[in-house]
Amino acid sequence: MADVMDVLIVEDEMLLAMDIEAMVEDSGHRVLAEAASLQDVEALPSDLNPQLALVDIHLAHNSNGLDVCQYIQEHWPESLIIFVTANVSKIPNDFSGAHGVIAKPFSHAGVVNAIKYLANGVFDPPPSVPRPESLTASQHLERRWANPSG
Repeated sequence: MADVMDVLIVEDEMLLAMDIEAMVEDSGHRVLAEAASLQDVEALPSDLNPQLALVDIHLAHNSNGLDVCQYIQEHWPESLIIFVTANVSKIPNDFSGAHGVIAKPFSHAGVVNAIKYLANGVFDPPPSVPRPESLTASQHLERRWANPSG
């Protein structure tokens, strides 16, 4: 793949974060940083600029993925935000502005296929491949790719 996405992983379970990192790299993309809490995300360099953020809902230090999602929208507004969580019911109907969710437990193939789909849409929206069942897209993703220029 010629186009490589820069990815931020926000997950407080270290082994799971390492597993997700391997899946991102297996997909041909680059992990810019990993964070375990909102405080860790806030401490990242402002010029980081991830194209994709994979964010758990329950995080360390009494923080949560919904707050991380808001922070990412404010600081890196072009980033796609995908929740990766076993707590899908905790995601509000409007996804707090996020672009979708991958439910835990997930398969390696499911995550890799979702990442490939998202990368296809990032570099040449809308994606030319079908959305994998492992990814539930929010209305924000559908809207973004319905009007790629805006």
